Amino acid sequence: MKKIRLGQTGLMVSELGFGGIPITRLELNEAADLVRHCFDQGVNFFDTAHAYRDSEAKIGAGLAGVRDKVYLATKSMVRDAKGATENLEESLRHLRTETIDLFQFHNLYKPEMLEQILAPGGAYGALDKARDQGKVRHLGFSSHNIDAAIAACRTGLFATVQIPFNFVEHDPADKLFGVARERDMGIIAMKPLGGGMLGRAELCFGFLRQYQDVVPIAGVQSRDEIDEIVEIYRAGRPLSQAGREEIERIKAELGGKFCHRCGYCQPCPEGVNIPLVLLFKSQTKRFPIQFALERNQEVMKTAEGCAQCGECEAKCPYELPIPELIKETVEYYREFERRYAQQ
Repeated sequence: MKKIRLGQTGLMVSELGFGGIPITRLELNEAADLVRHCFDQGVNFFDTAHAYRDSEAKIGAGLAGVRDKVYLATKSMVRDAKGATENLEESLRHLRTETIDLFQFHNLYKPEMLEQILAPGGAYGALDKARDQGKVRHLGFSSHNIDAAIAACRTGLFATVQIPFNFVEHDPADKLFGVARERDMGIIAMKPLGGGMLGRAELCFGFLRQYQDVVPIAGVQSRDEIDEIVEIYRAGRPLSQAGREEIERIKAELGGKFCHRCGYCQPCPEGVNIPLVLLFKSQTKRFPIQFALERNQEVMKTAEGCAQCGECEAKCPYELPIPELIKETVEYYREFERRYAQQ
């Protein structure tokens, strides 16, 4: 598989990376076998996070014996120095390595989160020290908010940026990528399949291949899935006119009625965590049902407090009918509860 330079890190990573969420659904041996199969197919960049349950341990098991041939990236949501250090040590142990190639601050989607990690006693200082100690090679961040990501890029403190990017969520190409490129930052595209919302691999990765300095991380849970995606890269065929027309048809069908997780609708006067509530459907396509239910139990309780006031709808830059979407999601969640209870 073709290798590309991940910005100022200088890491020569495969043009297609591995995303670590879906293997949480698999048993250890099955997941480790899939991870090794991805390596055998030419993937040398593996991205996960401390928050992704046992994903780190499964990747560590799958790459045992080939650590020197791959690049490992992980993340932590902890904003203070002590917690970040603890997360790092756990990640090193789970990934079976002495050094993590890219350690990212997980989902900096609000300005105050950037302020927290950069403040005295914040996570950045601890990870910067870990870099001096050789436990981390490079520092980056992920975000679901373009403006917050741009602000973080402009600090000059990060080597990479990771953001949702696909043929539906394509705004980063217009607003963020130029800022990152000016600073020679590596660009990592999460959710290349829209978090499970988009199912046509040939369209999704055909679109992404147009951005040759952007590394998509594909979340897969079977050999067939990764083999299909790898074949798209090996074939190297440009996106056809028919493919472009199909993309436009899908975009028109979606009609913008999906949460982009920008956070502009917050805070809700009734305490509803709107972005996380509207993320539930996507999570049921990526996580085991039981885990998705347990993970979202408290979040969905906040949704029951929705007063349908419409304040969020007025603030949404995408003009989404948020109260309606919340109601639909609550009904969807209850159906999943009923189905799981019957198993």
